[in-house]
Amino acid sequence: MKKELTRAEEQIMQAIWSVEKGFAKDIHEQLEEPRPAYNTVLTVIRVLVQKGFVKYKTYGKSNEYYPLISKEAYSGQRVQALKENYFENSNAKLLSFFIKENNIDLKDLNEILEIIKKERDE
Repeated sequence: MKKELTRAEEQIMQAIWSVEKGFAKDIHEQLEEPRPAYNTVLTVIRVLVQKGFVKYKTYGKSNEYYPLISKEAYSGQRVQALKENYFENSNAKLLSFFIKENNIDLKDLNEILEIIKKERDE
């Protein structure tokens, strides 16, 4: 799945990822104030179903929604697209940009490397 979410769709997906499985009212309650109208949330959820990001189970007249793509998988796709579109598909250029823009110092870099080493060993 190489589809991109609009800002509104991403807001609703964040809520769905947060609840993991839930009805529209549960998703609506997860949204920050000022919340969009309940009917707007339902409309965006329908779009997410059509796009293949969300699926549902029907219980009577209610639908329970759940994500078909994890937040991590979607994040990975977006970072990959960012790298391809802005950094000539180069990990080094992407990381260099991130380090410069966020004023990451040598201590932070060493900490990051240690975390990566630990995760690889697990």
